[in-house]
Amino acid sequence: MKELLDKLLQRHKYLEPTAEEELRRQVNVLYGAFTGLIGPEKMVLRASKYSALSYVHSEDPRRRIVGLQRLVYEDASYDKVPSDEEVVDVLNELENVLAEMLARQAVEERLEKKISQRMEEKQQEYVQEIKMELIKEELHDVETPQTKKKLDDLQHLDSIHLTESIMQRVRPKTLSAIVGQNRAVEAMESKLASVYPQHLLLYGPPGVGKTTAARIVLDEAKKLPFTPFGPNAPFVETDGATLRWDARDMTNPLIGSVHDPIYQGARHDLAETGIPEPKPGLVTEAHGGILFIDEIGEMDPMLLNKLLKVLEDKRVRFESAYYDETDPHIPAYIRKLFAEGAPADFVLIGATTRDPSEINPAIRSRCAEIYFEPLVPADIQQIVTNAAQSLGVTMEDDVAELISTFTIEGRKAVNILADTYGLAVFRSGSNEHVVLTKELVQRVAQISRLVPYVTEKASSRPAVGKVFGLGVAGFLGSAIEIEAVAYPARTPGKGYFRFNDTAGSMAKDSMFNAAAVVRRITGKELSDYDVNVNFVGGGNIDGPSAGCAITTALISAVTGKAVRQDIAMTGEISIQGLVKPVGGVFEKAYGARQAGMKGMVIPEENQRDIPEHHLNLQIYSTRTIEEVLDIMLVK
Repeated sequence: MKELLDKLLQRHKYLEPTAEEELRRQVNVLYGAFTGLIGPEKMVLRASKYSALSYVHSEDPRRRIVGLQRLVYEDASYDKVPSDEEVVDVLNELENVLAEMLARQAVEERLEKKISQRMEEKQQEYVQEIKMELIKEELHDVETPQTKKKLDDLQHLDSIHLTESIMQRVRPKTLSAIVGQNRAVEAMESKLASVYPQHLLLYGPPGVGKTTAARIVLDEAKKLPFTPFGPNAPFVETDGATLRWDARDMTNPLIGSVHDPIYQGARHDLAETGIPEPKPGLVTEAHGGILFIDEIGEMDPMLLNKLLKVLEDKRVRFESAYYDETDPHIPAYIRKLFAEGAPADFVLIGATTRDPSEINPAIRSRCAEIYFEPLVPADIQQIVTNAAQSLGVTMEDDVAELISTFTIEGRKAVNILADTYGLAVFRSGSNEHVVLTKELVQRVAQISRLVPYVTEKASSRPAVGKVFGLGVAGFLGSAIEIEAVAYPARTPGKGYFRFNDTAGSMAKDSMFNAAAVVRRITGKELSDYDVNVNFVGGGNIDGPSAGCAITTALISAVTGKAVRQDIAMTGEISIQGLVKPVGGVFEKAYGARQAGMKGMVIPEENQRDIPEHHLNLQIYSTRTIEEVLDIMLVK
């Protein structure tokens, strides 16, 4: 563009004018170029706006230069008339600015031309797409060769079927087939198959039938005329460990969320008109039935609080900044969801392997609580026998008993049976007349690195300074072997105590209480002895329930009297020798049974916590340490 200005200036030089005329001609050319750039009308308006009219119409070319500066730079502050020495520099600067403006104008014109051309092409493509869609709608064929091929592939996959899983084959179909949970199943029936069914929390170890029992109880409740469950009442199952709270509230498969048309992509036809689309969640899918949340103790606390709100309202409310209730294009179902919310009237059943103290108190207060019991070896054997009958296989004697030594979970027992079945079929080369042997089970145990779950610890031979206490972790009790030795100190009154550091501070406190009781019972000071107390295996004892066992072990060690090894004990000891109540007595009975004990000693105040002869155990309730010693010490 600068070359163009140079040519215009050169065109006026051939007359060889004077310097004044040359300056005037150069200024005129610049004015002409600027007028051509913005147009005469804008030229007049800009001259008026920046008070440049008097300069533009001046006879003095230098004053006209000032007017041109005001017009080009859009600045009325230019008022200095350039001197003869400054004129050349000012003109060169104006030429450069005008050249840049002309170049920019040329580029913009080319871009506008290309944009118009491209918009025209896109418009034609869009019109063509609409025509094709209309044609397809008329022909009722929206498929392309690619989509048809994908449909054929899916249909081919649907035609392929493997055998059903063994867990589906052997899963109990009736409540009577659920082994070892008579009390829990009865409680579920009374609370669900009712005129007013309750929300439930199911506690218990894994693999004992919590989910299966919930399904079957719902099926039974549908058959009763007085329950609110209809014949098509849904059973919606999900896992609390996989449910997460989205702080942005953009997605929530449990409660439901709103798919906004911009960020999340509502349905195509809704996104084009800017209409948000509510997406109801699992709580709405479970409306009129049961929402079963496995591992509810793993749920995010914020999401759990949202669920509590739904339980209260029995509806889910939706909100969106994009929703405009006055928009006439909103479909009726979306308008209804935003106005009234989605229905969510269901019965919640939550299952967990956690301790009740770890569950949100708010959800516990709204639910009835049911405890599923650990399975004893006889239960595992019955489950294995039932599964073998469902599979139509024959087991050798003691196969079910052998499997029961490796697990306390019904699901795991069935898996071991399935592995044994698979190995038997592989070796025989046929699935006809399959026989499961102990040798096959042992081979499966070796391959899977299985070890006996419980080692029988009980013995009919009494021992000095050795007792069995009872502990509980989660819903499983265990027998804890405690041994004590006492040697006369080299210097009377300067004996020492040694104790497992891993046993826990509570257990150590129990030992100090026991020292006072030992002195009262035996008349001997433990400070006159070097005493070592060992919790075999170093297990941490959470709580004071080992006090009674430690006291008995110490008295046996100091007096040399033997203790029975077929009775386990639990109970806190006070410095007055009273046996105080403890928790988890029901679960501890399971630990005693697994260890092969014939009986267990419990505090008198815990007598109501456990049925008489529970798990075929002789239950001894005691109030004082003297009563405990009468039972435990061999006369």
